[in-house]
Amino acid sequence: MNELIADITFCILVAWALGLAAHFSRQPLILAYLVGGFFIGPFGMGWVKSEQSIATISELGLIFMLFMIGLEIDLKKIARAGKVILFAAGGQLIGGCILGLAFFMAIGLSMKNGAFDALYLTIACALSSTVIIVKVLYEKRELDTLPGRITLGILVLQDIFAILFLAVQPSLDNLQIGIVLLSIGRVAILVATALVLSRFVLPKLFHQIARRPELLMLGALAWCFLIGEIAERLHLSREMGSLVAGVSLSTFPYALDVTAKVTTLRDFFITLFFVALGMTIPIPTASVIGLALLIAVFTVASRLLTTFVPLYLMKQGLRASLLPSLNLSQISEFSLVVIQTGVAAGHIKTQTASAASFAFVILAVLSTFAIMRSDDLSRLAISAFKRIGLRDLDHASEGGAEHGEAGHGQARRIVILGFFRAASALLAEIERQNKSLLNQISVVDFNPNVFHALTERGIHVVYGDISNIDTLTHAGVGQAELIILSVPDALLKGSNNEKLVRHVRSINPKARIVSTADLLGDVGDLYAAGADYVTVTRVTDAHELYQVIEAADKRLLANKREDMDRLLKNRKEVLP
Repeated sequence: MNELIADITFCILVAWALGLAAHFSRQPLILAYLVGGFFIGPFGMGWVKSEQSIATISELGLIFMLFMIGLEIDLKKIARAGKVILFAAGGQLIGGCILGLAFFMAIGLSMKNGAFDALYLTIACALSSTVIIVKVLYEKRELDTLPGRITLGILVLQDIFAILFLAVQPSLDNLQIGIVLLSIGRVAILVATALVLSRFVLPKLFHQIARRPELLMLGALAWCFLIGEIAERLHLSREMGSLVAGVSLSTFPYALDVTAKVTTLRDFFITLFFVALGMTIPIPTASVIGLALLIAVFTVASRLLTTFVPLYLMKQGLRASLLPSLNLSQISEFSLVVIQTGVAAGHIKTQTASAASFAFVILAVLSTFAIMRSDDLSRLAISAFKRIGLRDLDHASEGGAEHGEAGHGQARRIVILGFFRAASALLAEIERQNKSLLNQISVVDFNPNVFHALTERGIHVVYGDISNIDTLTHAGVGQAELIILSVPDALLKGSNNEKLVRHVRSINPKARIVSTADLLGDVGDLYAAGADYVTVTRVTDAHELYQVIEAADKRLLANKREDMDRLLKNRKEVLP
């Protein structure tokens, strides 16, 4: 026991020290934990040598990590997922598995006699890192963009795919139809048990202890280990049980409270899991490094083939097809879990597992860099794709847009540059008050959903990047009388409103330009750049809220709500 506590002490101290270094160098924390584990493990300094300590730490971390992954899988969102996400995820997973098996078997990895190296690497390469992607997209404020939503949707369906693999993984040694069906039956019993208990028993219990945070957290942990133990008795695994336990609580009324209270504990044990995983990584040989590089190259190439192609064929445009491919171009932390279960079951060689871990490290660093610079990379790639003949959604307007035209037909009097919620609300208001004005409006944006939706409504739209001067010229900005920039700086890619105002003013010195400002200090800069009027959303919002306070003080809030309900009634926006 004393040895275990000393080993955990080493794990936490080294993880914290290297975690600080990773934080300040903007690298994934998981990378720091793996390096820390290698440093203090038997292949590094040898400060932690006990295999039992490593195994115990690793199993606890794995159980908590899978429990939290399960909590974050929203079954309702999966049920509501659009066909674009479903087809994209299906293409990525099925295509990735077919390509993976063919590739890894072609380079000589085993798929017979109880060794399934090719299969495990295929599954590992089909999954992408939720931790890395969500963190970087959150920092870039891109979680709510179309490519961001597609990326997150695919990630959720990848997790479901991993659950299905873990269900049949114990039967890989004897893949007879009866054995596989028995495994699936056991999983069905486990899932049914968890769902029934979480639906009819847990709500009453958790309602009674909702005001006792310590009991709420303890109840969640008890639930995790209970379902894990039931899974163990069904000859599955505690890890599989913890995942099912999390999924069964994901739609629970107290799921957010449980997640918030267990997160700190989860982070502690996940840290231990990845440090313990790093301890198992031996000093790489040339063959291990070579295989890791092959895995990394295959992962990136397969993402382009299996994610970009389905999205492009569904007419999502080059940009919205390419960005999810870049976002997903790494190996998941869940992949390391799958690999470790394979090592424990004797299905995969230690050298192959080490190569997968090194590939994870390589791609974690490179993909973080790529996602942070995805806008610049996508612009370069789109130019290259167009040179080899791939058409974008703007192909109909290319060539016909001379100085007096916007794609086809004459340039519109009013041009809206960029289309997000403010522009969506503006068009709905115009449609309500002066519908004939819509014929004088042209919208420029590179969201394929906006392009298709506006086209269906008969509103003129030009597909293109508003940060590109050529796009502005082809969109008829030079002939417009009124130009509106309604997208805040935080959501603009490759530019900001001040630069856009300067570009627009250089193209059209006579137009009236309306821009928006995020910060009060930006207003003067926008006027200096050439804007004729600057809107500050926070000010108009504050005015509306002050009216709400006045209505509440006069006990007229119900009347205020009726006014808002009338305003929203039958309002059909492009971006609801």
